[in-house]
Amino acid sequence: MSLHDDLTSVQRRLDDLMRCVARLDEHAGDSLDMRRVRADAGHLRESLHLLQDSVPITAGNRTVEMVSIPDAPYDRGLWTDAEDEGLGSPHRHAP
Repeated sequence: MSLHDDLTSVQRRLDDLMRCVARLDEHAGDSLDMRRVRADAGHLRESLHLLQDSVPITAGNRTVEMVSIPDAPYDRGLWTDAEDEGLGSPHRHAP
C-alpha cells in the first residue's frame, strides 16, 4: 500500500470511530469518562489532519504544475551591477 492509501484507510477507520463514539455518547451520557473519550477522538482527528497536511505532494495524488526552463542563455543585462556572491564587486579583489 502507498502512503496515500494508508492515510485514506486510517481516515475511514477514524470516521467509523467518531460515529461509534457519538452512539456511545447517547447511551453513556455526559460523564467525565465520556468527555475524555470524545476529547481523545477529537485529538486523533486533529493529529491525522496535521499528518495529512505534512505529507509531501506526489504527482499521483495531486496535479503538479510543470515549469519549462528555456535553453537560451539569460540576458546579460539581468546581471548588470550585480556582485558575485562571496567575491564582492568586480572592481575589488577577493580577500
